[in-house]
Amino acid sequence: MIAPTLATAARLRRRLTGAPSPLAGRVVLVTGASSGIGEHTAYAAARAGARLLLVARRADELERVAEAVRGLGAEASTYTCDLTDGDAIDALVVQVLAEHGHVDHLVNNAGRSIRRSLAASADRFHDVERTMAINYFGPVRLTMGLLPAMRSQGFGHVVNVVSWGVQLKAPKFSAYLASKAAIDTWGRILAREARSDGVHVTNMRFGLVKTPMIAPTKEYENQRAMTAEQAGEQVRRVMEDLPPTWGHPVGYVGEAFGLLAPRITDAVMHRLHQKIPDAR
Repeated sequence: MIAPTLATAARLRRRLTGAPSPLAGRVVLVTGASSGIGEHTAYAAARAGARLLLVARRADELERVAEAVRGLGAEASTYTCDLTDGDAIDALVVQVLAEHGHVDHLVNNAGRSIRRSLAASADRFHDVERTMAINYFGPVRLTMGLLPAMRSQGFGHVVNVVSWGVQLKAPKFSAYLASKAAIDTWGRILAREARSDGVHVTNMRFGLVKTPMIAPTKEYENQRAMTAEQAGEQVRRVMEDLPPTWGHPVGYVGEAFGLLAPRITDAVMHRLHQKIPDAR
């Protein structure tokens, strides 16, 4: 998606004048920072001069990423946390605010995907529960914990890593896409309520990104996909530009077809559903 004109002009001015990135000196908290988009968001933000707070479950992988961030000349702190555990999230908020006072940019990246048809999910309601826990309840709880400090300082930015699937409504991803649609909607409402407090929200509706999350779907192996490095750079740019949404053109085209020709779109998606088997 093309960045707004004002943001493009500001980026050009920085290049011409050598001015620092708006991220320089800011505190950026990234969840799911031990691999994939989260890891490379940390590197991109570090190169822009941010101070990184890295959150994930795997302490050893977090420390590996933190060392790489420090090698880029940036500060990095690590926090191991299970973001499906509400008490653990509350404790994380207390610790982060005690140690850093505030968070300028929160990147809600941690998540999980499940590819399974509804017909194969009759006895698997836990698929819905576990995707909602990490993709919706976790980021909402973390954001709500950090939000008062953002409002108090008059600036904050929440980045929700979502999916173009919330626009395409792809079959076999009902649990995953419902959870992503929930955080997408919640984020837009937060942006409208907190606007006068200087709090911004960006929902990033990524297309395919080459990360371990898409590995179980073999049909994606030969499809074009953004690399994790490219995705991280795009998150960095979004943190600089503060757009309300960012997405892939295919997502917007699919969304338009769904509105203009819903019966045809449903038929096409049904054929897609029939061609792609359930995960084993």
